[in-house]
Amino acid sequence: MTETTPATPSPASSPFDLHGHVSVITGGNSGIGLGFARGLARAGADVCVIGRNTERNAAAAEELAAFGGRVLPLSCDVGDEDQITDAIARAADELGRLDSCFVNAGVPQGFEPFLETSLAEFRRVTSVNLEAAFVTLREAAKVMVAQGTGGSLVATASLAARQGVPRGQNYAASKAGLIAIMNSIAVELAKHGIRANSVLPGWVETPMTDPVFGWDRFRERVQPRIPVRRWGQPEDFESVAVYLASPASAYHTGDTLLIDGGYSLF
Repeated sequence: MTETTPATPSPASSPFDLHGHVSVITGGNSGIGLGFARGLARAGADVCVIGRNTERNAAAAEELAAFGGRVLPLSCDVGDEDQITDAIARAADELGRLDSCFVNAGVPQGFEPFLETSLAEFRRVTSVNLEAAFVTLREAAKVMVAQGTGGSLVATASLAARQGVPRGQNYAASKAGLIAIMNSIAVELAKHGIRANSVLPGWVETPMTDPVFGWDRFRERVQPRIPVRRWGQPEDFESVAVYLASPASAYHTGDTLLIDGGYSLF
């Protein structure tokens, strides 16, 4: 394996033009993952959407295909090492290469009191949010290193990695661990032209957050703390994905991008 120097964008082209770029997005059939995928597809990228729900995969693929690029929906349980390994290999084979990978699949916390949280419940969350993410990143990085053309790895973390989350020790641990993995990858794989960054969403309206967003007291107490005075939407992550996948971020690695409408400041 040889060390790789990332290509410098041509002055005649936009650094945000992703035609010819191939990206994989786990959990890409809804919520923030679909926001990532939509932004990438709009910019011209070919995308592989990985998720367990085949109906959601099909609906996402139909929406993304309207932007003109190739779309490959793959049904996969990311918690199964063999399945995610096969899915990454299949995406690279069928789409011809792999330039970016967005690790977004995850499960929510169960809200059990800490003193009543079993080890099995702790592992239910960390097995997907941390271990499955680790496998996905490893397999995507293998493809990128073998290609010798560099690439971008992006992981969806959470404010829970920085702020105390009652009844969410398992979720917080998984997201803090994910950031640590990304930082380590950024240092180790920079010589291959691979950069690694994390995205920290604030309160975003997605299918995963529907249960808590349906709680009136939560909405009344939390939204006033958001300086922009609204909840985040998957659309807020479209341009973030394009930037992180594109040559525009060629010198940006090992970072954590906070997208929370200013919530953590107030």
